[in-house]
Amino acid sequence: MSDSNDKDAPKEEDAANADEAKAENGATNGGGAAAAAAAATAAAQPAGAAGQGAQTAPRFQALAQYIKDLSVENPNAPDSFRNKTQPKIDINVSVGVNPKAEGTHEVVLKLEAKAGAGKDMLFAVELAYAGLFRLANMTQEQGQVALMIEAPRLLFPFAREILANATRQAGFPPLMLDPVDFLALYRQRAMQQQQGRQAAS
Repeated sequence: MSDSNDKDAPKEEDAANADEAKAENGATNGGGAAAAAAAATAAAQPAGAAGQGAQTAPRFQALAQYIKDLSVENPNAPDSFRNKTQPKIDINVSVGVNPKAEGTHEVVLKLEAKAGAGKDMLFAVELAYAGLFRLANMTQEQGQVALMIEAPRLLFPFAREILANATRQAGFPPLMLDPVDFLALYRQRAMQQQQGRQAAS
């Protein structure tokens, strides 16, 4: 009898294990279907919202950048190379915006560097470095900030390198400009325009 009971016991355990496995498979399949349905629903809802958000979100895109004008004067060379005194270097930075096709604007960053004057002039370099930018879904104020602050900030490192190369190729140490605070430059220009309007009125 003991042998018979020992053989029947594994059968009962196997049947119980089989029932548990079926229950687990059913729960897994059911859970997987629910998860898949939830994922599909979640994916469908944010996709529409993301699509609408992408269409209305502000966009600022750089399309191209290029040298618009470059002038290098070295009128007193080679005598100017013998100059041992530190010359006074005048730097002028300005930003201009030219509207182009709908939604695109050309931003021109102008850098002027002049060392000395008259017969003591060492060099004079003028660079107009430009970029073409596209704006979308921006207010007028946002567009002004993007074009007058962010755009020249993107252009400046390239213009700075061109200016340094120009002075070096003219026979002088490369002129490395300090970083420019375009936000302060924008505020200064806005204040000047406001003062001009007040004076006109």
